[in-house]
Amino acid sequence: MMMKPWRSSALPMTCVAAVLAGCAPPADPGWSGYVEGDYVYVAAPLAGRLTQLSTRRGESVQRGAALFALDADSERAASSEAEARVAGAEAQAADTGKGKRRDELAVAQAQLTQAQAQAALAATELKRQQQLIAQGFISASRLDDARATARQTQARVAELSAALRVAQLPARPDERSAAAANTQAAAQALEQARWREQQKRQSAPADARVADTFFRVGEWVNAGQPVVALLPPGATKARFFVPESELGALQTGQPVSLHCDGCGAPIRARIEFIATQAEYTPPVIYSNTQRARLVFMVEARPDARDGERLKPGQPVDVRSVAATPS
Repeated sequence: MMMKPWRSSALPMTCVAAVLAGCAPPADPGWSGYVEGDYVYVAAPLAGRLTQLSTRRGESVQRGAALFALDADSERAASSEAEARVAGAEAQAADTGKGKRRDELAVAQAQLTQAQAQAALAATELKRQQQLIAQGFISASRLDDARATARQTQARVAELSAALRVAQLPARPDERSAAAANTQAAAQALEQARWREQQKRQSAPADARVADTFFRVGEWVNAGQPVVALLPPGATKARFFVPESELGALQTGQPVSLHCDGCGAPIRARIEFIATQAEYTPPVIYSNTQRARLVFMVEARPDARDGERLKPGQPVDVRSVAATPS
């Protein structure tokens, strides 16, 4: 009886391959996390009623674009008052640098001329009285009266001459310094009033996307309360949690890759922060493979252009670049 030749079956090899495949370690799942946004909350330092909202959620705004405005009637009135005070202070300061007006000087000059004429007349009368007393026609008392009148008119001339010189002089240095200080104070008050008026209108500090608005026109906004939230380019980052046993392999500046649903190719990022204190696993975790109870929070930021592919709140898987399959 002739025996049939033995033929090897591929089934056992298939089973072996399947067993070996089942024993192979699973792909590195990395660390689970989510996308966080560094929002810019735009608020006014003063309270007021919202009169204008110039943007909507989801819009892109450029640096300097108007965002919102609050009622500024009181601030505008204060600015007008401050402007009037500055004008008054400047006029007073200018006045201290001048003498009397031309007509006032003319009055003083006329009074001086009149006093000089009276002094000349008194001098002539004194001379005549001296001649008469030498001849014995008048008493000594008449001569004394003439002398007193001459001295009085001369004193009057000296008084009016000094008054005319004073009228031509500017104010004293101390008065001029005080006037200049008052002008400076009024100017600073005007700047403050204008600043308060400008703060009622807020604009975008940078190119950004409007993430949210918190008030509607007509509502009252307290001082410092945000009205608009902006998300500038490059303001998104991945926040993920690393078990304590794996923390030693990470350091700031180390590259990682971010993976998310619908993101396409992995997004390169660099670790910029590693928490110094441990925390318990957050209640919301996006992977069932992560079972560590104590984890450290780590943040990695992608480039601004790649960061536009990420949305705040989006779950991500973070992997070390070396562990990322090519």
